[in-house]
Amino acid sequence: MTAPLHEPTAEAAPSAAEEAAVAGAGVKAVQGRSLGRIAWERLKRDKLALTGGVVVLVLIALALLAPVITNLVGQDPDAYHENLIDPLFGTPKGSLGGLSGDHLLGVEPVNGRDIFARVLYGARVSLLVGFLSAMVAVVLGTVLGILAGFFGGWVDSLISRVMDGLLAFPQLLFTIALVSVMPNDMLGLTGSSVRVFVMILVIGFFGWPYIGRVVRGQTLSMREREYVEAARSLGAGRFYILFKELLPNLVAPIIVYTTMMIPTNILTEAALSFLGVGVKPPTSSWGQMLSSAIDYYESDPMYMVVPGVAIFITVLAFNLFGDGVRDALDPKGSR
Repeated sequence: MTAPLHEPTAEAAPSAAEEAAVAGAGVKAVQGRSLGRIAWERLKRDKLALTGGVVVLVLIALALLAPVITNLVGQDPDAYHENLIDPLFGTPKGSLGGLSGDHLLGVEPVNGRDIFARVLYGARVSLLVGFLSAMVAVVLGTVLGILAGFFGGWVDSLISRVMDGLLAFPQLLFTIALVSVMPNDMLGLTGSSVRVFVMILVIGFFGWPYIGRVVRGQTLSMREREYVEAARSLGAGRFYILFKELLPNLVAPIIVYTTMMIPTNILTEAALSFLGVGVKPPTSSWGQMLSSAIDYYESDPMYMVVPGVAIFITVLAFNLFGDGVRDALDPKGSR
């Protein structure tokens, strides 16, 4: 029997040199991306959200550096400049509320205090109340919401009824009544510091049911997921499941709701100061400036425009940034 004319030959394995040549020809390994990186890439494509985030950072920097900036421009927020006020009408001399190179946004009627310096110091009060009251609400809402959603039963019923009661409570009226009767000295704080402390606690306390409902609903939908059941089957305790399995998956909605809560708290602080139950003079506040400007809105409209624009820009920037964060963290979003 004759041998076949063409015998099959085994294919030679590629050499190391050939593999290196293929690797160098532009073939790149696929790299995984974390959820944070995916969210950041989505957020970068949202120009409005980035603009809002930049404005928020600028506002925070201006508030923190208010003493340095006012020293650089040579203005004290509490210094009077009666020589710049018309003694007959009590309004600033010159046009646009006394705007000049020394007073970049003009001066206040009657006393002549620099508006630019007072707006900067007012930002400190508004942002402080906005951020800290949001933190109080987030801590209470997250803890109570996750407990209600995970344990269910009477725990859920009790916490849910407390949420319903607080949501139906007239927060603004209660805050006005409480701040009005607070003493001037409390817990080592005096004057406006007492009112700021009370506003932070009250606004945060009445704000936690909103985020508590969100966290409770998310917890109810996640507590029967496969990874939770797997943790139970491995003998994990309840608090391990709460803080190691559920809480990390609640970070995204908590962050989103926090960014949306801060501007609401800023508006609440401005409303309280506008009604006269916020910080006490001479401490600067945007709402207090708006309240004082009512008597001069015809003769000196700049005094009303400046704090009003400051509130508008701050709230708008937080809302734009919050919308962008929500879209970036939403895996089902289209942007």
